[in-house]
Amino acid sequence: MTKKLNSDPVCAVDYAFQRIGGKYKGRIIWYLHTYTVLRYGELKRSIVGITPKMLTQTLRELEEDDLVIRRVYSEVPPKVEYTLTESAKELIPFIDHLREWGDKRMGNYKIICQ
Repeated sequence: MTKKLNSDPVCAVDYAFQRIGGKYKGRIIWYLHTYTVLRYGELKRSIVGITPKMLTQTLRELEEDDLVIRRVYSEVPPKVEYTLTESAKELIPFIDHLREWGDKRMGNYKIICQ
C-alpha cells in the first residue's frame, strides 16, 4: 500500500519534508538513532504526547518511505522491533544540526533530547 501524499513534491526540499516533516517523525528517527533498536512501547514512552494511533500511523509512514525497518518476531506475546534503514541514517547529521540549532535558541526552555 503506497501512502498518498497531499501533492507531488515541487522540489527536493519539498520531497524531503514530505517524508520527515510533521510533529513526530524527526523525534522517532532521532530516538531510533540514539537507541539503535526500540520496541513499540519504548517508543511510546519516549515521545511525550503521542497517541497510540498516531504512533502506529507515523511508524507505518516511515516504513513505507523506507526510513524504518519493522521486524516482527513470532513469539507470544508478539515482539516487534524498529530500527533505522541506511537511508534514514543519512538524515542523522542533519537532524543533529537541527538539534544543535534548537539547543542554542531554547534559552530557559532547556530540554535535552538524548
